[in-house]
Amino acid sequence: MKNVLPWLAFGACVCLVLLCLAFFSIQNDESAKTSQPHSQNSAQPSNFQSETAPIAVPVPGSTAVRRYHATVTVGITAILWSILSPALFLFTGWSARICSWAKRQRQNWYFTFVLYAIAFGLLYFLVNLPLNYYASFVFPHHLDLTNQTFSRWLGNTLKSAAVILVIGLAVGWIPFLIIKKSPRRWWLWLGLLVPLFLYAQLLIQPVLIDPLFHQFRPLQDKTLESKVLALAVRTGIKGSRVYEVNMSVDTRMDEAYVTGLFGTRRIVFWDTMLKDFNDDQLLFILGHEMGHYALHHVIKLAAFASLMAFLSLYAWYWLAGPVIRRCKRRWGFDTLSDFAALPLLILAFQLSVLADRPAYMAFSRHVEHEADRFGLELTHNNHAAATAFVKLVQNSIYVYQPAPIIQFWYGSHPTPAERIEFCNQYRPWESGQPSCCEEYIKQ
Repeated sequence: MKNVLPWLAFGACVCLVLLCLAFFSIQNDESAKTSQPHSQNSAQPSNFQSETAPIAVPVPGSTAVRRYHATVTVGITAILWSILSPALFLFTGWSARICSWAKRQRQNWYFTFVLYAIAFGLLYFLVNLPLNYYASFVFPHHLDLTNQTFSRWLGNTLKSAAVILVIGLAVGWIPFLIIKKSPRRWWLWLGLLVPLFLYAQLLIQPVLIDPLFHQFRPLQDKTLESKVLALAVRTGIKGSRVYEVNMSVDTRMDEAYVTGLFGTRRIVFWDTMLKDFNDDQLLFILGHEMGHYALHHVIKLAAFASLMAFLSLYAWYWLAGPVIRRCKRRWGFDTLSDFAALPLLILAFQLSVLADRPAYMAFSRHVEHEADRFGLELTHNNHAAATAFVKLVQNSIYVYQPAPIIQFWYGSHPTPAERIEFCNQYRPWESGQPSCCEEYIKQ
């Protein structure tokens, strides 16, 4: 084979197309089961029956099924484009021409990188802008999931690009220097640096990056805050680490998450969730997030991602040499340490993410299930937990049981149906059985 990489990219595209076809074939069968023409997900009555009755998994409405199909289609398109766009810079020779221009402007190695990174970053941003505009602005508006203005979307998009550029200029030169200085061991040194970078990002993101886009503040509902403090005492987490953020300016969906590392760790509620959910549901969700916090899930996920990155870097090391030798005339560079190889590194990263995703998603589903268990053991409120999951799906107009292949490849959480059923069944405290998380929870 003269050109290895085009065949690899073509094979990845074929796999994704087959994945899309498999998804739609599965969903055609699922759609036939949807007999209720609801404008959104069918729901339990507003009071969700009694607080002791199990919560039945609702049947998704036609709007939810259509939204699900459209979301997967847009997602697959985005993945395809994330592979094709860096390939475009390689096979057209744009990257090599940008690098040649940068080298003519400056003799200094670092400033050559700065000029190349700025020029490449601008073109790469423009090439990806149309799909980004559709996926993050037009599509959510079409589904009535946002009231974000175009000016705010554009401002956030430009700020995101600026943040990426600043980080790239600060640390993006390091891989090229390491590859240049250690052509046989660069995969090892970069593999050792990955966890340092990930943990540094976790440390600074809540205090330096996130506030650029949204306003964070302590919980304003004092009644809810007192209940939060009571749970915080039982888990040994400071109540002051619970924040709310004004996401309602950008979305109508609901979310809560744990972010940060060491002194910057915090639990964050979107203000949309604080408005849409009752206190019992919010306390279960808080318990779930406290589970992530107490069980150190953020650190574990970063460690798992670092391991996968280490294996990917080793694979890149073995493939990069033969691939570049076969394509060097078309690409305009003959070594991975050349700045013009940046699109190749981006392409390798995207393909690695695609290949590693099932393993990472499986681990993510495991820690999310642990957090669900923690939330139930902390609150003992199965009814609030199950109804919270129903409401999360209803508010996002989604489905309760995605196709298995989609769940396998992209499901970072157990399916909503699985989570509701778990909430219905998991009650070890009622039978006197030991709790899995009892060492982290004070009674």
